[in-house]
Amino acid sequence: MNKLKALVVGATGATGRELVKLLLENENFESVTIFVRTVPDISHPKLIINKIDFSRLHEYEHLIIGDVLFSALGTTLKDAGSKELQYIIDFDYQYEFAKFAAKNKVSFYSLVSSAGANYKSLFFYPKIKGELEEAIKKLSFKKIQIFQPAGLIRQKDLIRSGEKIGIFFFSILNRIGLLKSLRPISVKYLAQKMISMIFDENEDKIRVLKLKDIVKK
Repeated sequence: MNKLKALVVGATGATGRELVKLLLENENFESVTIFVRTVPDISHPKLIINKIDFSRLHEYEHLIIGDVLFSALGTTLKDAGSKELQYIIDFDYQYEFAKFAAKNKVSFYSLVSSAGANYKSLFFYPKIKGELEEAIKKLSFKKIQIFQPAGLIRQKDLIRSGEKIGIFFFSILNRIGLLKSLRPISVKYLAQKMISMIFDENEDKIRVLKLKDIVKK
């Protein structure tokens, strides 16, 4: 099997950090190219870092060359500052990047979405995620894999106190058999699954993996 060239957007976020680390360690990948607004403190012979302005993606189209695109870009309403800015990051940037990747014949696309994603939703966040999923499905990738985790356990340096409380709450309920469909998983586990699924033999062009599919052994 020929070694693959990976592309990662959202590389400095919780899931993206784990993806980059695991891809650099994985012998099936010959290079890992990340596209970031702020250059991370990391170096590796396989790592290529492109510092870009996501609002001017057309200027970097020629750099979006590879075999697999992992998209873990995203923000919160609080961090974005407004719904308009969150939409730009969570939809516009990701879709534009994916569109250029498909145009440049990138074969595989792997997206971190969210449980409950639905373009018909009355709620803002799941509606954004659903709209992105529907738009991505229309692009000309050979394979598209969309992951819908219910909740993610981030690294210790990123996790907030409110998240710790939520994780503790769900862990108790999960132990007694309640709300298993909302069980949080670690970003490392999700990243491992995303990478392993690239080599899955399923021939379906589009796969949407809900929590039960992600944690299935």
